[in-house]
Amino acid sequence: MNPISKLAKLPRPEVGLRAVVEHAPQAEAFAASWIERVRPVLLQTYRLRRRIATIAVAVLAVSLFVHVMFGANGMVVYKQKRADYETLRKQIVEVQRENDRYTQKIQDLKSDQTAIEKEAREQLGYAKPGEYVYVPSEPRKPSPPASHSARK
Repeated sequence: MNPISKLAKLPRPEVGLRAVVEHAPQAEAFAASWIERVRPVLLQTYRLRRRIATIAVAVLAVSLFVHVMFGANGMVVYKQKRADYETLRKQIVEVQRENDRYTQKIQDLKSDQTAIEKEAREQLGYAKPGEYVYVPSEPRKPSPPASHSARK
């Protein structure tokens, strides 16, 4: 096929314009019927415009309230994170106090002779010459009854 023969088959612009002019009355009739069907809806909408605007604002306010309260960074999440923060802050204070106690104990063990002696007596069971160390015996566990009838 020759590409030039395809070009010869294209309609001229005048043909398209003529078709539009021929169908113009039908298009006008369609547009008029569509306008007559839509006009009552548009008039009703125009009369209710204040109510529609009020409802739209109310829906927007409610959705904004829900987002602020329950959204990803809403008040509920904020309250939970605030409680977690307070709990962690208390834990930090407790750990710092414990750390200070251990630091003081380390300093005492490095320099204070009585603290060293106390730890040696308590943890290692050391005693001075002539002293007696009392070691309590472990409590006995009750033995099971010697009844042979349960085995039968």
